[in-house]
Amino acid sequence: MGANFSSCVYDDGDSGSMRPRLGDIPESCVALVLMYLDPPDICKLAGLNRAFRHASFADFVWESKLPLNYKFIVEKAFEDDIGSSVAELGKRDIYARLCKHNLFDNGTKEIWLDKRTGGVCMAISSKALRITGIDDRRYWNHISTEESRFHTVAYLHQIWWLQVEGDIDFQFPQGTYSVFFRLHLGRSSKKLGRRVCKTEHIHGWDIKPAKFQLTTSDGQRAVSHTHLDSPGHWILYHVGNFVSKNSNDLMNIKFSLTQIDCTHTKGGLCVDSVLICNSSDVRKEV
Repeated sequence: MGANFSSCVYDDGDSGSMRPRLGDIPESCVALVLMYLDPPDICKLAGLNRAFRHASFADFVWESKLPLNYKFIVEKAFEDDIGSSVAELGKRDIYARLCKHNLFDNGTKEIWLDKRTGGVCMAISSKALRITGIDDRRYWNHISTEESRFHTVAYLHQIWWLQVEGDIDFQFPQGTYSVFFRLHLGRSSKKLGRRVCKTEHIHGWDIKPAKFQLTTSDGQRAVSHTHLDSPGHWILYHVGNFVSKNSNDLMNIKFSLTQIDCTHTKGGLCVDSVLICNSSDVRKEV
């Protein structure tokens, strides 16, 4: 079978040979095959020849990879340039742009698609969260850092009552989603080109666990309790999962981080963002 396939794909050097070659496959047939491949594989095969390259631009190929409610996502991701330029984009170009990290809501939120699966991922900056005491510099301040996709994090010096809340209204494509807080104990910086982490403010996290909570507008709820640890490392703390049953339903997702035991203070915490992503696209790396 392998020999027969090879003879169909490659010319054996005989100028009189009439055997079909890969380039003889009609573009429409190639496009039908590409529909069943993952986006990275489609892009690789596009380099084989002209037929594969042209077929890889077929709208119906990429529309099958886009979320069912991709038009809603496009409005969010391209809110600054919605108009004729976006309307003229082909489905492949829309998919490529959505796979980039797109800021919206005055740069406090970011949305993108997983390149391989097309799953929706979203990050919400600390500046879009409601943090008790954030305006009092005795407790909190915003610091610039290259370690955040938003280039800034909220840093806690010391407080008795920790309460960080947020919410988002969004049409999530059908599927199961995971919610995480991205946190870091200690304040990192660069010194002589090397990363260093100041830990002198870290205290109070080993006494009692922090509480993470998630609720949705359709009644779903998740609660977890976790001790914050691993100073010097960014950690994704799992809040919980929720299920979107209809891609066209506008869901309100609320999430929170609290540690309100006032018998002791706690400090030395960086709050970067909240991450929401399709559970099949969760990565261990942060």
